Amino acid sequence: MTRVLVFEVWGEYGHFRKHYTTTSPLTFSIPSRTALTGLIGAIIGLPKEEYLGYFRRKRAQIGVRLMAPVKKVRFSENLIDTKKAGPMMNEIKNRTQIQYELLKDPRFRVYFAHEDPDIQETARDLLSTHRSVYTPCLGLSEHIANFMYIGEYEAEKKRSEAVEIHTAVRSDEVGSIIFEPGLQYISEIMPVEMADDRTVTDYSEIIFERNGNPIRAENTLYWELEDGEHITFL
Repeated sequence: MTRVLVFEVWGEYGHFRKHYTTTSPLTFSIPSRTALTGLIGAIIGLPKEEYLGYFRRKRAQIGVRLMAPVKKVRFSENLIDTKKAGPMMNEIKNRTQIQYELLKDPRFRVYFAHEDPDIQETARDLLSTHRSVYTPCLGLSEHIANFMYIGEYEAEKKRSEAVEIHTAVRSDEVGSIIFEPGLQYISEIMPVEMADDRTVTDYSEIIFERNGNPIRAENTLYWELEDGEHITFL
C-alpha cells in the first residue's frame, strides 16, 4: 500500500515547451513529469539547483489527470534583450516578437507519493493549508497557478484484464489500449527525468484523452485509490 497526495492545479494560461521547437514555441497538452517536479518543488520550497535529485523515479511517484479539455491559443509576445538593457525600461531598444502557443484554462489533477516521509508530510501540510514556499506556475513564471488540496489516499497496486485508467499513461508501461469510438486520443513524446545539469535522461510516449475521459487498457498494472480512481505514474 502507498499513501498518495492528490491536488488540483489550474490557471488562465499555461506553457510546457516542447523541446524541439525554437522560434515559435509550442506547448505540450499536459505538463511533463519534469514540469510537475518543478511545480511540486516550488510548493515545498526545494532549491531550483537541487530539486531534480529529490524526484528521481526510484524516489518519487508522480501522475497527472486532465481535468479540462485541451484548448490551445497563440499569442505574440515581445521579448526584450535584458543583457543590453539600460536602467530604465524606455531605454530598451532590442525587441524580438515571438509567437507562443499557450494552453487556455488548463486544469490538472496531480498525484504524488515520495519515499521520504518528511517530504510527503511537508507537501501535505502546505497543500492542505493552501500555502507554498515559492510561487507555483504552469510552465512559465508569468503563468501563475492556483491549487487546491483534494486529500491523501491509500493506493493499492493491482493488475486487471480490462480497466479504466483516469490518468495519462506511459505507452511502455501499459498492456494494450482499447481505443473507443468518439474519443480523441493524444500521444506526445515527453521528458520524464532529467539529470542535475537539466539534461533529459529519459523520454516516454504519453497517451491521454483530449477531453479528460478515462483510457481503457488491458493487462495493465495500475493503482486503485480509496476514492475509486485508477491511476498510473509517469
